Amino acid sequence: MDARAEALIETLGLAPHPEGGYFREVFRSTAMVHPDDRRGRRAALTAIYFLLVAGQFSRWHAVRSDEAWQFCEGDPLELLLFDSAAPAVERIRLGCAAGSTALHVVPAARWQAARPLGRYALAACTVGPGFDYADFGFLRDSAPELRRLENVSPELVQLA
Repeated sequence: MDARAEALIETLGLAPHPEGGYFREVFRSTAMVHPDDRRGRRAALTAIYFLLVAGQFSRWHAVRSDEAWQFCEGDPLELLLFDSAAPAVERIRLGCAAGSTALHVVPAARWQAARPLGRYALAACTVGPGFDYADFGFLRDSAPELRRLENVSPELVQLA
């Protein structure tokens, strides 16, 4: 593992994340909201640090809230977005170099995956209404959606 990535894990107090990589929640709003979709009260906003190192990836998953990815440091990160009604997977290059964007918002309920394009990538992810594991699901648990992804981009099914 890259020495800087190891230092970030220690300094930021990151732990393994269920979808891959390392994370730590750094903010959870005390203000509560009631989303219109009747899922119950949620924190208005949550934020985490999220780190992926070479060879790791964030598995295909969806969150029922909007999620803003902000690039912090390292090599670019490829953010993959899948809408089963779309003809292709959308690829966003998150970073600060030409051809990249430093911030991208993933709409609520959109399938997403990510992978570093180099040694490591550190991002911050902000979710509103705030993240709750009850609002989280893996693509691998939805056979119809997994088949749709396989039809659109079979090479990306390995990230499930």
